Amino acid sequence: MSVRQALTDAYIQACEVELQAFKPGNVSVFSDGHDMTVNDFRLSAEVSAAPITNPAYSLGEKIYYAVKATREAVACNTNLGIILLCAPLIQAVQLADRPADLRQALDDVLITTTEQDADWVFRAILLASPGGLGESEQQDVHQQATVTLLQAMSIAADKDRIALQYTNCFKDIFDFAILTYNRAFVLSGDSGWAALRVYADMLARYPDSHIERKYGKQYSEWIAEEMALLCKAMDAANKPEEVLTMLYRIDEAFKAKKINPGTTADITVATVLVVLLEQLFRQTDV
Repeated sequence: MSVRQALTDAYIQACEVELQAFKPGNVSVFSDGHDMTVNDFRLSAEVSAAPITNPAYSLGEKIYYAVKATREAVACNTNLGIILLCAPLIQAVQLADRPADLRQALDDVLITTTEQDADWVFRAILLASPGGLGESEQQDVHQQATVTLLQAMSIAADKDRIALQYTNCFKDIFDFAILTYNRAFVLSGDSGWAALRVYADMLARYPDSHIERKYGKQYSEWIAEEMALLCKAMDAANKPEEVLTMLYRIDEAFKAKKINPGTTADITVATVLVVLLEQLFRQTDV
């Protein structure tokens, strides 16, 4: 199997695992929402896979053309955050060939981003039209970039947790979310359950920047409390079915207030992708 095919498979699988997790407030196989369906997300993953894994593209081009393919297929912003997080990981694997240390390879990608990368990403953000993202007195996506992509992300890091990952080499994922995923997977053997645990643990600890851009902090404490209770219930559960009633209740409550922890869901996808990539490059046949 070629490296590109392996990356394509890993990317699509990471997107699917996240959809198999019943993430309250977000779209999953258990519950559509926010005028989006599971099929929208599956199609988005399929059409964005080719550009995001194209080895001829720069990081910025990967992001722009993956967003463009998604927009043409589903006409809404289903995966901008997913693409912003997954593209550097894929780029890291491609540039390092078989990276002994994925995080170090990722750091090499992030610190060498260019103004051209920033320009491509600004165009991608305009195309995706996410609410409240890209507006800044220092760097506005409507204008040509005068800083590198890493510098642009640094400017946005205080209000966007995806941008923050660029500035700290995906610290949330490597230092917290992967450990959470692997622990939950070992105990359950269920990737969807493990992905849900990442999502719940993240929201119990960190406000979702997508929600706070839209509503401020009015729901942040409530969401954290609900997710902390969910984590406790998951600790006590012997099987996922035991928390389904609770998940449906929280999902209904969140969606009634149009709350969508989209940033946390995006970080969940990237976490699964890192797990898959690290598994992939421990193998000898890729």
